[in-house]
Amino acid sequence: MAIHEQKLHFVLLPFMAQGHTIPMVDIARLLAKRGVIVTILTTPLNNNRFKAVVARAIHSGLHIRVVELKFPSVEAGLPEGCENFDMIPSMDFALKFFAAAGMLRDQVEELLQKETKPAPSCLISDMCFPWTTNVAQNCGIPRILFHGTSCFSLLCLHILEISKDFENIASDTEYFVVPGLPDRIEMTKAQLRGTINQLTSDWNDVRELMKEAETEAFGVVANTFEELEPEYLKEYIKVKGKKVWCIGPVSLCNKEELDKAERGNKASIDEDFCTKWLDSKESNSVLYVCLGSLTRLATAQLIELGLGLEASNRPFVWVIRNISDEFQAWFVEEKFVERIKGRGLLIHGWAPQVLILSHPAIGGFITHCGWNSTLEGICAGVPMITWPIFAEQFCNEKFIVNVLKTGLRIGVEIPVFFGDEEKTGVLGWSQDVPKGWAGGGGPPYGGVYLGGWLGGSLPQVPTTRAHHSIYNPSGQETSDIGGGLRLLDFSLIRRSLWAYSTRESDLLLMVGEMAKHD
Repeated sequence: MAIHEQKLHFVLLPFMAQGHTIPMVDIARLLAKRGVIVTILTTPLNNNRFKAVVARAIHSGLHIRVVELKFPSVEAGLPEGCENFDMIPSMDFALKFFAAAGMLRDQVEELLQKETKPAPSCLISDMCFPWTTNVAQNCGIPRILFHGTSCFSLLCLHILEISKDFENIASDTEYFVVPGLPDRIEMTKAQLRGTINQLTSDWNDVRELMKEAETEAFGVVANTFEELEPEYLKEYIKVKGKKVWCIGPVSLCNKEELDKAERGNKASIDEDFCTKWLDSKESNSVLYVCLGSLTRLATAQLIELGLGLEASNRPFVWVIRNISDEFQAWFVEEKFVERIKGRGLLIHGWAPQVLILSHPAIGGFITHCGWNSTLEGICAGVPMITWPIFAEQFCNEKFIVNVLKTGLRIGVEIPVFFGDEEKTGVLGWSQDVPKGWAGGGGPPYGGVYLGGWLGGSLPQVPTTRAHHSIYNPSGQETSDIGGGLRLLDFSLIRRSLWAYSTRESDLLLMVGEMAKHD
């Protein structure tokens, strides 16, 4: 490696939310493995969540350091100690959290100009920090914007925002075709709520600042890879006119079991116990259920999900977060743990997701379609059952189901933001689940229907699990979860991952570009 390249110093500023911070920490480690000096700017609470992983990286000889910023939670009207987006009591506090993030500007600029040695070569900052474009310009360095989602979703939302075709649709639930995409993609106005539709004036102002900052940024780094979505990457570069480095899947930098187990936070379950439990199950027989760190389902919805998992007669791992007192009471009164003993593993809190998904016992994944989870499911070659909640998750669902064709919809039609759950639940079941359910007939309005679908017994159709080329090479496997999942085709995923594995990541191109710029 060139001497000049070893002097490069990348400063990373991740947004304080798990789905944004986790891939940025992986990026820090990937850069450091290329000989780059890396500084991560974050707050004390967030530093504590990934401290163990970074400490091991430093101990291995990587040049990573963490500088803590004082997060002005109280000054912004947040509860004291609220330093991560998953800690805000409701969406009413979301704008205050963004305001607090904006108050970090002076600290960041001072660190970049005076206290960070050697002098920074560039700043990689999350899209949620639009002010960092000006900060980087003031410091005379490039700002590279980090997007934590797919090029498919970015392009889809960009086209819809420019064309505004959805504004001519009378009904919120009527499907329309998104124009100008390589594949036929249909969406509804309701599914765009909170992204480009039904934004308040305050949120629209935030979005406009982000768009303007992206226009002025030096380039974009994304946690995806070209082989997965080549046409969407090409079109996204065309409409944005920017350098775009696809350096994912960044989760693959976690080779050691402990790094997989502690990625993002210390797991709420002993990783050895979790692994042994999975070892006791047949290959591809276990359903993994995790709906993200920000999801707060209505109590009735959680109960129905639990009943569905129980009725499936399949082994499952269910990650439960943000539960109400009412659900906890049902949990105890109904002796749910005793009823599923030996067949169901419950994780209250943070789960070692990469560790779980990479285990050969996993045969299906009920996911909220956050991009990190989506990409981790793709890399594991696991069939997905899609349950989007809000934001671009509905776009990610379209990518899984309509483009990759490696998942089935559970049928959610309307986004729900936490704070609204008990009022609305997760509404709008579609007919996709019954089509894949061997029992046939009727929408899955209750746990029994969901259980019947998951426990369906269509003849097994061999499916080459893509994850065997990444984690556990072992040939052909068959998903033993639900009839519909056995029919999914993983050939595109398999080819994409193979092509990706034969070349160097765009990470080297980005490092080389910064070396020329430095």
